[in-house]
Amino acid sequence: MGEVRCSALEGAADGWGTASNRADAARDRIDKQLVASLAATQEGEAADAAVARLRGLSRNFQFVYTECGLVRTTLNSLAAELRAPQRRLREALEDARGLKFTVHEDGSVSYPAAGENTLTKEKLPGGTAAGSAAPPLLAPPQALRSPNPHAARAQEIADAIARAVAEAREIDARYARALRKLTAPDGLRVTDAMWADVSGDATAVRGLADEYLRDAIPADRSPAGRRAWWDGLTRERREEYLAVFPAEIGNLDGIPAEVRDAANRDNLRLLIGRWEGLEGAEGRGGDDERVRTRLAGLRAIDEQLRAGGNPPMYLLGIGDEGNGRAIVSYGNPDTARNVSAYVPGLGTALDEDFVKNDMKRARDTAIGAQEYDRSSASIVWLGYDAPQLSAADISGNTDVMFADQAQVGAVAYNEFMSGISATNENDDPHVTAVGHSYGSLTVGQAAQRPGGVPGADDIILLGSPGTGAKSADELGVGREHVYVGAAENDPVTLTPARSEVRGMATGAVSGAVVGSAVAGPVGAVVGGLGGGAAGYIAQDAQTRDGEVWFGTDPAHRDFGAQRFKVGEGPAPVVGGEGLTPAHSNYFSPKKDPVSADNIAKIVSGKSRGIQVEEWR
Repeated sequence: MGEVRCSALEGAADGWGTASNRADAARDRIDKQLVASLAATQEGEAADAAVARLRGLSRNFQFVYTECGLVRTTLNSLAAELRAPQRRLREALEDARGLKFTVHEDGSVSYPAAGENTLTKEKLPGGTAAGSAAPPLLAPPQALRSPNPHAARAQEIADAIARAVAEAREIDARYARALRKLTAPDGLRVTDAMWADVSGDATAVRGLADEYLRDAIPADRSPAGRRAWWDGLTRERREEYLAVFPAEIGNLDGIPAEVRDAANRDNLRLLIGRWEGLEGAEGRGGDDERVRTRLAGLRAIDEQLRAGGNPPMYLLGIGDEGNGRAIVSYGNPDTARNVSAYVPGLGTALDEDFVKNDMKRARDTAIGAQEYDRSSASIVWLGYDAPQLSAADISGNTDVMFADQAQVGAVAYNEFMSGISATNENDDPHVTAVGHSYGSLTVGQAAQRPGGVPGADDIILLGSPGTGAKSADELGVGREHVYVGAAENDPVTLTPARSEVRGMATGAVSGAVVGSAVAGPVGAVVGGLGGGAAGYIAQDAQTRDGEVWFGTDPAHRDFGAQRFKVGEGPAPVVGGEGLTPAHSNYFSPKKDPVSADNIAKIVSGKSRGIQVEEWR
């Protein structure tokens, strides 16, 4: 093992790295030049077929890029791990040479005669120590060893050799198994099953590369510290991180947007492969629908990324933990002078609706803002588990009634916004935090944390049930920089205060008991309704004007924010659009052009031009 040339392994790794980079360059050229040009200039079935074939070729190059990158890191990690036992072996051999001991091919160590027999006065004979890889505590006791003064040292050297060789063999076997898995079947077509295998390959290689790469990722540093770490890496090391740890790099706040986008696009393909493997697995019980929903969401994001368009998309985060994670920017947030980050609310998860609704809202905002300032980027941030409300389990899901998930999300949101500040290239970018529905509570909680939302100049609250604050002054940007959109037909903005709900519940129970005693079941219903109404009225009289479920109504005079004009929106139920149709229109330039335009003006730094509305 002393003759193993780790540099040769690293040279081979460089060769695989070159192949990986060439595949990546080919994929990039296909996606950004060939497909984009063809889609922009040609129409018809032939053009569609050509684009489909080019995208298939791009997918093949992505497979080559990923697999070759995994081989490169496996070889580099092997060389890194072998260096430690190799160094210990060389030290043992040097010690033996210095003492004029002889090391045999089997690792045993012979030592010369030395010392003196106390009876015969003759030299004690030499001998040979056979090494053992067992821990020192399991070594033979001193009484069983030769009295020759060289014996103990020879045994130590032989054991060191045995342990170094045993460690090297274990490392070699482990990496040999990993390398044998990094193979692909013959043929030119990359199938879904092959991507599922790649996902498993990547997991295996990440396990091997913990010490070599993962342990150096500065997860405990600030976003600014992470940016400095990334900037200090060599090109080759960056390439390895992107190939083997795309999830860790792509979701690390403080890493430049273009790097995160590249990493997350690769990780998205791995996630799709993983969930496709789950889709084909048996014995999942009632998990089928969850797998189909998650897979549909991932594929929908992938489809939009591959379709391209303007503003350009940047995938700043993707993950499958909890209800899913996805952060998408329209426009480059590192180069834009104006950056907004929108937090969605109740019911948001990584599914097709997120792509159809929430991503569209961010895109509409970016397009609107760029009409006032071309240097604008708009982000949708699903970096937390928003409360879910299933129609099948309305009574059992009360998450939306509490601020717990908003408080957890607030910490993650502020970390992300700190990363935006760390990577933006402008001296003083204009940053806007945007929260819709329960997401406005998350933004409000983030703003009330020490230091507020990092870098935020303005805050927009849309369809808000409250922020947990009594006044806009508590949100850290000054009340004149807090903007509120609240449609009169949006029931979420009119949620009752907690005391009113408690009074209604208490009154309903009391009225039902009395009514039942007087007139049976019918009396219970009538008494419950009457008691609930009376309880609500009684508590309403004692409740501070403008109080809603989570603090003060942001659209109320007491809150003190700037309320901008929005459309009234459709009335609940009456228009046949459900319970809360007005709640979803704020971003839409078609359904509520006034609101969308006001949002665009604020996030582009042109808030003086908004249309204002009277407080409640």
